[in-house]
Amino acid sequence: MKTKVRKIGNSYGIVLPKEALHVLKVKEGDELYLTDAPGCSLRVTPGDEQRAKMMELADKAMRKYRNALQELAK
Repeated sequence: MKTKVRKIGNSYGIVLPKEALHVLKVKEGDELYLTDAPGCSLRVTPGDEQRAKMMELADKAMRKYRNALQELAK
């Protein structure tokens, strides 16, 4: 599958072909996650309820322990 980077307002984006949406099992409005992959590439994965809950818990913990995490990062 091939697509192009396009200017959308002040940002850039790509349009996913129908085949890619079918493989990812996503539809309009669904979330996609982009993560680093080897070889200067990205991995695209669909969002799911469990991942959303885990991210919410991680955000909550990072806010709660912000100062401690900053000290550990030094």
